[in-house]
Amino acid sequence: MRHLPSLLIIVTLTIGAGIGCRPAIAASGTDLTSRLQTLWNRLGGKRLAEGITVANGRIEAEQVLASAKFAGRVEEVLVSEGQTIDAGAVIARMDTADLQAQFSGAQAEVRRAEKAATQAEALIVQRDSELVLAEQENDRASDLNTRGAGTRQQLDLRQSQLKAAQAARIAAVAALDEAKAATDTARAEVARIQSLLNDAVLTAPRRGRVEYKLVQSGEVVAAGAPIVTLLDLSNVYMTVFLPAKIAGSVAIGDEARIILDPAPDYVVPVTVSFVATDAQFTPKTVETQDEREKLMFRVKLQIASSLLKQYETQVKIGVRGAAYVRSGRNIPWPSELTVKLPQ
Repeated sequence: MRHLPSLLIIVTLTIGAGIGCRPAIAASGTDLTSRLQTLWNRLGGKRLAEGITVANGRIEAEQVLASAKFAGRVEEVLVSEGQTIDAGAVIARMDTADLQAQFSGAQAEVRRAEKAATQAEALIVQRDSELVLAEQENDRASDLNTRGAGTRQQLDLRQSQLKAAQAARIAAVAALDEAKAATDTARAEVARIQSLLNDAVLTAPRRGRVEYKLVQSGEVVAAGAPIVTLLDLSNVYMTVFLPAKIAGSVAIGDEARIILDPAPDYVVPVTVSFVATDAQFTPKTVETQDEREKLMFRVKLQIASSLLKQYETQVKIGVRGAAYVRSGRNIPWPSELTVKLPQ
C-alpha cells in the first residue's frame, strides 16, 4: 500500500504522455486514474469523516429451497441456473404413475361406499314398512285379546314380531351411518392422493433467480430432497461486522451506504435492518486478522425492494464491497458517499 501513490503518479504520467496523439487513450486514462484514486481512498489513503465507520462485507440474498414432498422419480426439471422465474411458475414435475393408480382405486372406493349408502337408505324404507305392519298386527291382536276373540299366544307372537321389526330398523339406520362414514373415508383418501398429485408439481413460492439446479430429470430423490435453490431478489442485503462501540450506536432503520468492488463509482443506499444481540468472532472470509481477534456484532444492511426491482438483472449475489455506517443520524454524508446509481 506504501507504493500505491507512486503507482497512481506513474499511471497518470503514462496516460498524460499519450494525450496529444490518442484522445481515446487519454479519456480511458482519466477514467482509470479516477478508479485508482477511488480505490486508494477506500484503502485508507483518504481519512473518513468523523462518525463514519467502514466495514467489509458481501451481497447476500434470502435462499429458498424448492424440495420434493415425497420420495420418487423426478420426471422433468423445467428451469435452468440463472433463470429468473415468477411466483407460481412450474419448477419440476415428479413421476405420478403410482399415484394415478392409487387415485383411481380411491375413486372406485368412493363409488362403492356411495352405493352401499344408497342400499342402506332403501333398507331403512323397507324396515319402516315392516315396522308399520308389525305395529298394526300387534294392535289388532291386542284388540282381539281384549274382547276375548284372540288367544294370548297370538298376542305374544305379534309383540315379538313388533320388537324384531324395531330392531331391524335400528340395524338399518346403523348400516346407513356406517356406509356414510365409509364414503367420507374414501373421499378423504381421494383428497389425500389429489394433494400428493398437486405436490408432484413443484412451483416457485416466490419470484426469484435459480441459483443451483441440484437434480436432473430422471433421478430418484428422497422425501424432502431439494430440487433447486432460489434466490429471493426482493430480499437482498449485505452482512457486516462492527465492534461493540459502533454497533451500539446503530439503530434499526438508520441509513448506510455500500460501494461494491466491481463498481467503485457507484454508491448504493441501504438501511440497517438487523443488529445481532450477541457478539461473535468475525468470520475469516470477511475481515483482516487483527479484526478477527475481536468480538464483533453482526449487522445486516438491507437494500430497498424498489431499488432491487429497478436493477434486478444487475443484482449479483456474493459480490464483495465496503459498507459505510454512521454513528449518529445527524452526521452528514461526505460528498464521496452521496448516492450515485447507474442510469
